[in-house]
Amino acid sequence: MPSPTPIITVVILVSSLAVALFAVWWNSFSQKCVPIVIEAQHSRYFEYEYTGKPHHSSWHSWWHPQRIWSSAEASPGRGQGGGAVTHDWNILYHLGGNGPWVEKVDNVVEGGIAVPDGCAVDQVHMMSRHAERYPTFRVGRRMIKLLDRMKQSRIRFQGDLAFVNHWELFWSDDSQMEQLTSTGPFSGTLGSFTTGVRLRTRYHNLLANPKSLERKTRFWASDSERVIDTARYFGAGFFGLDWERAAHLEIIPERSDLGGNTLTPGDTCLKYIEDTEEGHDKGPKTMQNYRATYMPAIRERLLKQNPGMEFTDDEIYAMQEMCGFETTVRGSSHWCDVFTQNEFLNFEYARDILHYYRAGPGTKYGAVMGWLWLNATTNLMLEGPSAGPLFFSFVHDGDIAPMITALDIINDDEHLPITHIPSSRKWRKSQVSPMGGRIIFELLSCGTQQNHFVRININDGITTIPECDGGPGSSCPLAEFRDRVKRKGEEVGHFREKCGLDDEAPERITFLHQ
Repeated sequence: MPSPTPIITVVILVSSLAVALFAVWWNSFSQKCVPIVIEAQHSRYFEYEYTGKPHHSSWHSWWHPQRIWSSAEASPGRGQGGGAVTHDWNILYHLGGNGPWVEKVDNVVEGGIAVPDGCAVDQVHMMSRHAERYPTFRVGRRMIKLLDRMKQSRIRFQGDLAFVNHWELFWSDDSQMEQLTSTGPFSGTLGSFTTGVRLRTRYHNLLANPKSLERKTRFWASDSERVIDTARYFGAGFFGLDWERAAHLEIIPERSDLGGNTLTPGDTCLKYIEDTEEGHDKGPKTMQNYRATYMPAIRERLLKQNPGMEFTDDEIYAMQEMCGFETTVRGSSHWCDVFTQNEFLNFEYARDILHYYRAGPGTKYGAVMGWLWLNATTNLMLEGPSAGPLFFSFVHDGDIAPMITALDIINDDEHLPITHIPSSRKWRKSQVSPMGGRIIFELLSCGTQQNHFVRININDGITTIPECDGGPGSSCPLAEFRDRVKRKGEEVGHFREKCGLDDEAPERITFLHQ
């Protein structure tokens, strides 16, 4: 083959040098941009030192400029309203459940998710929210209504909203609304499958449990397309692409006539639905009251930049929601740059309030609804390995909030206020039930006596049970956990009575078994 010409040789050398320089720069840039939340915390993942927590694709392997803001990067494109810009800011932790999965980093046990020395996992019980999705129809229509009004105004937008002049909606067909996302680094389909692989890696020994080999492993999903799809993609990751040969997915209807035999008690608790003061509607009402405290300043800034276009609270809220939803579809969003960090802290807290008062500790129906699944799961742990090793349930975030409330694990001493943001609060929606959020109960057997303990893993952060953390790895002795759940049941009362159901309505969950 003839030698390359001098020109080609120069081009090759220059190209190689450019690639090498870019690689050096990118490596330096990536190291500077890694947020605190992905520092090595989960050591000894198995028998070896594992550097860092097990993630989906590494966060800094995707170009996502909004992920980290530093004081040196405080530019006009990021909310011209001003406000302090802090180091190690990660927008994914402030989307109030409207964004992709993130690890729980607040109030977690040091030492990570590795099984404590001298212990083995006998059972795994998981309640998981569906994976990343497009907006619901109600939320999506609010976004479309906002964008239509902006276009019909014929205004050439300036300042923080200048990008809207050339921006396109992040879904092309309304049939995509409410369904899992399938693009970008935060794809819901990818996340579901990856979660299955990750848990198979953690609990592969339980797949060989004699009980799991006797017949197909049952797992459960509430009757919603996005929830069912999440379970199916998870099944492919956990059991393999031919998962239906090894497992059976049971769909639990989201009907009002199921009483206590349900994964979605918010659909069956009649009084919760009808009580406009203390039931479901308490959440949206309380959130709107808080929202009104921080929206005026945003409205004033955007109006000053774009005279003639005054936005309502609902419209500003829709803009903040689009930050999270577009990020799950495209990997980033210009809408995140419209607001300051403080404005997103307010948005995050508004979302905390919404779920706290809608289905959490802020409604008197929360704990009695959540106790159903918690009690059924406790009974399986008391039965022990003979009941089977694996129990996976897939639901909505509105079903996780009641269970967490009944568990009494992140409940604050006082109800969340609407006058200010309590920075030390435990109830943080983004870290407990982001899209793909999961709460895992591990039944541990430890020591030569094979004593049993319960450990709670919330989004890869081990979280202690208050006043019950004396076991290995800050776990809770099973007997104490049993007594705790029993006392909670006596405290909250009977589901059928509290929800105003007739005597024929089922009182408890019966389907949760292998």
